[in-house]
Amino acid sequence: MRKNYTGKFKAKIAIQMIREQDTVAELSSKYEVHRSLLTRWKKEALEGLPGVFSTAKKKTENDNQKLIDELYKQIGQLKVENDWLKKKGDTINL
Repeated sequence: MRKNYTGKFKAKIAIQMIREQDTVAELSSKYEVHRSLLTRWKKEALEGLPGVFSTAKKKTENDNQKLIDELYKQIGQLKVENDWLKKKGDTINL
């Protein structure tokens, strides 16, 4: 059976791995997690760390949300216009 670890737990151990106060073997036996998994968590933490301080990602997400909102607004407007034209077309054909 596979164990599932929370992000908080992984971060806690990754920080301890980065600090290098304990050896990998010590942390592995202390938390009962395989050494390779600990090493992977450390690597993932170090790779993701620059993104924590990056505002570009947040700006991109905000820009994407604004674009999505604008597109939904346009879709709604076009639907109203299409329905109106259908209604006018039915009236003229009578």
